[in-house]
Parts: sequence; structure tokens; C-alpha cells
Amino acid sequence: MLKGLAADRHAQGDSRRLNLGALLRRVHLTGPVTRVELADWMGVNRSTVMALTAELAAAGLVREVTAGGSGRAGRPSRVVRPASDTVYVLAFDIAVDRLVAARVGLGGVVAARLEAERPRAGADLDSVVSVLADFGRALHHAAPPGSVCVGVGASYCGMIRPGDGMVRFGPDMGWVDQAFGAELARRLDLGLPVLVGNEAHLGALAEHQRGAGVGVQNLVYLHGDVGVGGGIIVGGELLDGDGGYASEVGHMLVNPYQGRPCGCGSRGCLEAEVGERALLDVAGRPAREKGREAVRAVVAAAAQGEPAARDALRHIGDWLGIGVANVINLFNPGVVIFGGTLQEVFPASAAHVRSRIAANVLPISRDKARLRVSALGYDATLIGAAELGFSPLFADPLGVPTAG
Repeated sequence: MLKGLAADRHAQGDSRRLNLGALLRRVHLTGPVTRVELADWMGVNRSTVMALTAELAAAGLVREVTAGGSGRAGRPSRVVRPASDTVYVLAFDIAVDRLVAARVGLGGVVAARLEAERPRAGADLDSVVSVLADFGRALHHAAPPGSVCVGVGASYCGMIRPGDGMVRFGPDMGWVDQAFGAELARRLDLGLPVLVGNEAHLGALAEHQRGAGVGVQNLVYLHGDVGVGGGIIVGGELLDGDGGYASEVGHMLVNPYQGRPCGCGSRGCLEAEVGERALLDVAGRPAREKGREAVRAVVAAAAQGEPAARDALRHIGDWLGIGVANVINLFNPGVVIFGGTLQEVFPASAAHVRSRIAANVLPISRDKARLRVSALGYDATLIGAAELGFSPLFADPLGVPTAG
């Protein structure tokens, strides 16, 4: 009997923790919301929501204020708001040519950010961690008095081992089995782990939760940088694969016999045919030109009628269309979202992408799939890193260690 009572208490504790986490996450994603709306969404009575919000408010995670101007008779409803100014995470975005750090408040508010160029100089774990640790400490120390840091998340442009933030493979910079998460946590010295995710996976989650994929249960996010990354949401959940390395859409083989060499060692991968270097080479740009500005310059030149730039976007659009056609046939998404530099390239080559989709996608899937550019822009991966940093808080709102 004693064992049964202990099990009941444990189950009650789990249920309470899940409810607290669900409520806090809802407020985090939607912003100010009334108790009545929370009760309806959770399917519980108002007294339960009142008790849950009271616990979260006592912990300093939310604030409750009286709603004004509702025009309804009776007692005014209480509105629950995230404590955006005092509860935050540190978020890091590590791209091939830039490093970004931000302090992101509960509710998704980017309160402050720092950014630096990253030289494309090969395996550079020590220099990357050094810059990011300096940024992180500066952001932490500049937080308002009484603030607490509840997590750290990082987006990296490579294949990440779940659990420990090990970069197993980052082909564009030559990273192989680099202990990035552990080393950044050590250098930050906040007593918090650094949770690391693949940039396209985190971009997909961010767009699903806050961007162009809100309300869509099945989506594909394509992230352009030097190469092309992919993040796939199926039934509202990230498709991460058996080892956490799924959705490597950029290494889908599209041109095996005459394709360009890829950084992964293969030839004719999608990212080799549509990535930054492919666009710039076909447009006749010199090797010294690279990065977002170089991509934007080709798009701008095409808009002004430059033949080489227009041909390049037509060529890239055809290969991009082949890749998109493949993922639509495979995953039947409700939306395909183009992020990173692909948010610049897709609008300029959309006709060619759509032509491939019309020719190569099964009609029943083609008719449903919408094509959109990222709503979060170049911050999609940074916002995804912040959401990763907040994830332990939502799993156990009253039990997460903090750095004050």
C-alpha cells in the first residue's frame, strides 16, 4: 500500500510538472493570455489554471495583471504575461562566416545581441569558443539586476550529436568530432550546460513555432549558407532520425554523373548544385567574392537585367526545383520554407522552381504544398537556438538551475 501511495504521489508530481510546463510554454509562445483562454486551451477548470499561474508567478516566471477594456460585464479577467525582462537564455548562432550571440527573454524577446565575422579558415574551435564566451559573459553581466539565465542554446552549421553538443561533422570548416558544447559551457562558466542543435533543424523549429510555419503540422525548412541544410517537421515534431542526423537535404544526390564536387566528398549533392559557390561561379563572380552580400549582389544584378546573373538564377532555380520536388514527393509537406540565403535566391528563381514542381511532383501533393520565404529572416536559427535553451525550463519550470 505504501508503494502505491508513493506511486500516486509521483504521478501527481509528474502531472503537475507537465501542466506547469505546458502553461508556461503557451505563454512563452503566444504572449499575454487570459486565464480563461488558458483554461479553455488546457481543458481544465479555472481554479486549476489559477493555482498553476500562482506557482509560476511565485517563481518569477510569469506576471499576472488585470485585463482592461474587455467591455464585458462581471469580474475582469486576469492576463498572464511572460517575465521577459528578468528570465532569459543565452543564444548563439555559429554560421560559416559569422558568430552571433543574444540575450533572449522569456517570450522570445531579443533583448541584446553581439555579432562578429568568422574567418573561413578551417577548424577553429578555440577561436570560435573564445569569441562566443566573451560575448556570452558580456550579455549575462549586462542583464538587468535580479535577472536569471535559465539556459544556453547554440545553433551550429554541422551535424550535432544529441546530448553532448559534439560536432560530429562540419564539412564547410573541417570540424570533425569537436567538443563544442562542452568547451563553450566550460568557458562561459555559468553552471549551465550548452545545448547544441543543427542550424537547419533549429530553423525549422523556430519557423514552426514563431514564423512561416505556425499552425502547419508538416513542413520542410531549407536553409542556405555556403551549402544547404534541411529541417523537417512531421506531425508537429522534428524528424531527427535514429542518431539525430536526419534531414540532410543538402546531401540529397541530384546530379551524380556531371555534378559539382561537394564538401562531403560526394559529387552532385543538392547543396553543391545550388549553394553559394555554385551561384557565384555560374554568375561569373571571382573566387574572392563570398557570403550573403555576394549572393544579394547577384540577385540585384539579375533584377537589373544582367544576362550572367539571370542565367545563374535560372540554372540554380532548376536544380533547387529538383530538390524541392523530391522533398515534396517524399514528405507531403503543407509548406516549404526557404531560409538563410535561399530567402534571397528563391524569389528570384521561383518560376523555375515552380516549373520543376509542376513537372515532377505528384499532383495530389503538389496541390497542397505552399512555398514561402522565412518569416524570421536570418534570425531563424538564432531564435531556434533560444528555444532549445528554454527547453529544460518547460520540462521542469520549478526545477531548472539558474545563473543569476
